[in-house]
Amino acid sequence: QVQLVESGGGLVQPGGSLRLSCVASGFPISAYTMGWYRQAPGMQRESVANITGSEMTNYAESVKGRFTISRDNAKNTVYLQMNTLKPEDTALYYCHVHYSYSWAYSRDHWGQGTQVTVSS
Repeated sequence: QVQLVESGGGLVQPGGSLRLSCVASGFPISAYTMGWYRQAPGMQRESVANITGSEMTNYAESVKGRFTISRDNAKNTVYLQMNTLKPEDTALYYCHVHYSYSWAYSRDHWGQGTQVTVSS
């Protein structure tokens, strides 16, 4: 059973840092592109960063140079290190994988989300 569990969110002042974790189960993250998304109130969910099975990374322009995505295959865990946080980073952050059950069927899986609030 594919499961994603996020943690690490919280309240932080502008300029602060947080590290989010996503523990995956039911599949090896090394074989999949893993992503972090976020959704602020009243806004659409947006991609923040992703990391491929070959460790290639991609970032939204708004977080480049501030956020770093990484993975620990031994722990089956994906991380999002967030530095120099801004109020506009406030959102519910989700871990994501598009999992293939077979050659004919695949679907998106999301975690429950972890809240990040950047405020003084």
